[in-house]
Amino acid sequence: MKWVHKYGASFCLIILLLVVWEIGAELLDMGFILPTPTDVIMKIWDLKEPLFLEHLPATFLIIIIGLSLSIFFGVGLAIWMSVSSTVEKTLYPLIISSQTIPIIALAPIFVLWFGYSIWSKVVVTILITFFPITVNTYDGLKATSKEYKEMLLTMGASKKDIFFKLQIPGCVPYFLSGLKVAVTLSVIGAAIGEWIGAQAGLGYFSRRMMTQFDGAGVFAPIVILSLVGIGLFLIVTLIEKNMLKWRKTD
Repeated sequence: MKWVHKYGASFCLIILLLVVWEIGAELLDMGFILPTPTDVIMKIWDLKEPLFLEHLPATFLIIIIGLSLSIFFGVGLAIWMSVSSTVEKTLYPLIISSQTIPIIALAPIFVLWFGYSIWSKVVVTILITFFPITVNTYDGLKATSKEYKEMLLTMGASKKDIFFKLQIPGCVPYFLSGLKVAVTLSVIGAAIGEWIGAQAGLGYFSRRMMTQFDGAGVFAPIVILSLVGIGLFLIVTLIEKNMLKWRKTD
């Protein structure tokens, strides 16, 4: 099968790393620091009800809300900057500067402002995910071919026609590329927010297990978070393939 030839080397490398991890952890024999992959899998199975029925939905809700708001504000801000040079010169440097501030340093401040409610975690997720969406969408809008734009103008097209029929379709690949980055970062943002202050969620569960020196318990929600990130990335990739069938890919 095609996917076997394409990703076979990656699967082999993952299996090799898991085997090395298993053997190394067995030799170290300090499960509270480095549990074996088998121990982690068993812990996930033993704690499947609280992990999948209580903590995963709490984290997933944060991811969905944070991503939705990032898309709304990120795309809106990108469009605003693309149509106004004044807005671009004013806000673009601030957007870049916002990424130089360690988000984990701001997370406790959001807990002070919003308490242990869901919104302190949502704000952290937004701050991490809006940057790739905004910048990629803005780059896509600005990458519109001048030749095509001039051709449409000579044919009597209005600015509205150019925006909806040329700029928007042209920026879709850029937006989806930014979204692929954002969905993986959203998992990190949710986990950071829950680690700092929460009453439920996979990040919160991992921190709680750390206080109990349960190495497998710490790794179990991390594995689930990783799978969630991979799943979201694959969903966006599938959407990208369906929306951009005209683009030739290997």
